[in-house]
Amino acid sequence: MSLWEDIKSVRDRDPAARNMAEVILLYPGLHAVFWHRPAHFLYRHKCYFLARIISQIVRFFTGIEIHPGAKIGKGLLIDHGMGVVIGETAEVGDYCTIYQNVTLGGTGKECGKRHPTLGNNVMVGAGARVLGPFKVGDNSKIAANAVVLNEVPEDSTCVGVPARVVRKGGKKIADLDQIHIPDPVSMELCQLRHMIEQLQHKMDSKGEDGNEII
Repeated sequence: MSLWEDIKSVRDRDPAARNMAEVILLYPGLHAVFWHRPAHFLYRHKCYFLARIISQIVRFFTGIEIHPGAKIGKGLLIDHGMGVVIGETAEVGDYCTIYQNVTLGGTGKECGKRHPTLGNNVMVGAGARVLGPFKVGDNSKIAANAVVLNEVPEDSTCVGVPARVVRKGGKKIADLDQIHIPDPVSMELCQLRHMIEQLQHKMDSKGEDGNEII
């Protein structure tokens, strides 16, 4: 039974959960998943308005927005959960973990399948954005605040903006340099300086030719 799997998943995987009663009564992530089940049932039977009413009421009380069209597997743990958004065509596999402020969204350019598919046992860190109709493979991890725009292989760890795979199958394939990160403001200033130097060079060239500079 999916409900029991959802409750047991939270109890077993969240070290802050002391007992089943606490999980059932005080975990908004569990409440959001619980009410998504009937909302999804209504959505599949084309009762779209009623399905959206349920999802919007749940959003109001939990801060978690799961579109009733999304497909959610068993044992999903939404930890903390505030600000989580799961889009209409998103699919979440079994025993996944999603932390607060995560978006499983689209890029706004596709029709039909627009949102990502998470495999089984996927972890998505706080503040991460997974955007587009691609798959995140089983047992993969998305780091906090990563922005994932392309498919992620199985057993991989993804970090950065835009996200890149730094570990696959337990082996490091790239280094994440936390120190020598380009400064975007400095890079922009360098570009502006280069443009000014080019304009200055053109003005000097015109002046040497005797042409009027306006």
